Amino acid sequence: MQPTHENRSSLILAGAPTSPNPYNDLMNGNAESRGLAILGSTGSIGTQALEVVDAHPERLRVVAITAHSNVELLEEQARKYRPTLVGMVSEKAAMEIKRRLEGAGIEVAAGPECLIEAAAYPLADTVLNGVVGSAGLPPTLAALGAGKRLALANKESMVAGGELVLEALKTGGELIPVDSEHGAIFHCLRGEEISEVEAVVLTASGGPFYGRSREELESVTVEDALAHPTWSMGRKITIDSATLMNKGLEVIEAHYLFEVAYDAIKVVAHPQSVVHSLVEFRDGSLSAQLSLPDMRLPISLALSYPERWGPPFKHTDMAALGALAFGEIDRGAFGCLDLAYRAGREGGLATAVLNAANEMAVAAFLEGRMGFLDIERVIGETLEKYEPARARSLQDVIRAEEWARAVAEEITGEAA
Repeated sequence: MQPTHENRSSLILAGAPTSPNPYNDLMNGNAESRGLAILGSTGSIGTQALEVVDAHPERLRVVAITAHSNVELLEEQARKYRPTLVGMVSEKAAMEIKRRLEGAGIEVAAGPECLIEAAAYPLADTVLNGVVGSAGLPPTLAALGAGKRLALANKESMVAGGELVLEALKTGGELIPVDSEHGAIFHCLRGEEISEVEAVVLTASGGPFYGRSREELESVTVEDALAHPTWSMGRKITIDSATLMNKGLEVIEAHYLFEVAYDAIKVVAHPQSVVHSLVEFRDGSLSAQLSLPDMRLPISLALSYPERWGPPFKHTDMAALGALAFGEIDRGAFGCLDLAYRAGREGGLATAVLNAANEMAVAAFLEGRMGFLDIERVIGETLEKYEPARARSLQDVIRAEEWARAVAEEITGEAA
């Protein structure tokens, strides 16, 4: 299989070498710990990342944390981990956290720019981007531009601005995926040549509605959609899992991360969420990464690479698991997956439009303004109105997303 993008210095993940490299000293035992900035520290990924820090305090030092508006939890984290920078996207929340932390010797940054400031923070060697939505793209570009190791849990960065991220990687920094599926592919490919890969296989739990018909999906509620059977995640990503848009976004992300054509990216249902992804090689053999569903593992793998830090958070008892099941995705019932493939193949700004329309549709569903199947309809109708264009800059992406949000909001208003 031929890669779809120009080869880089290592599989994806390293851009041009940066100097000085903080990891060289660490690997040679000349540094005490890695400075870590966590974007979205009060969210699901961020709080689990801090559990990884708690397990390895001699290796990881929190130097910056950001949140959107959760003052109570950010204050608790700031007092426990003593970063030198905290940021709040909400200006009102930033004023409150600044008042609460007065005299603590912690700098407080406010507004969306705090994400970029933390991503490029000089004391941070590694940046974990756990921001939800396309707001994660600017700090992704900022971290790579500053030569950081980026542990990327914000899939929307690649979906909305994959070409821009690839360009940024050419000039410096490293990118290691944190999504359990892409982290699994990354680790299956350690020591392998991308030219030997025939396909990658993403596994999908199927969410709470696996096996249901399209007719049965017409009456599901928000509470039904938020009841994920195997993963504990934020509300938006949980709804994406229920519609299978989450898997569609991961298809687009895999295309950019691993230089794999869309026809060579497969999706298979796997309700137990133990096999996180597989790689199929051209000789027909398969490699898979297995573990109990626990996001602390892919977070730890991204932060520790090329090492593996123990002890494990969970042991996987294969005998206790018993049989592992796989099945086909009912793409007639879950049309969001095909919408993602369509946008990905179209290229340009279509994936940014897809992502922004999905964000608006999910928000409308969570607010009770429309039904579950309306999510797919809103995204599809927004894509129908889109006129193809290239993504040449971050401003191009921002304008495309603004257009898509306006169109999707108009359609959701009609659905209400």
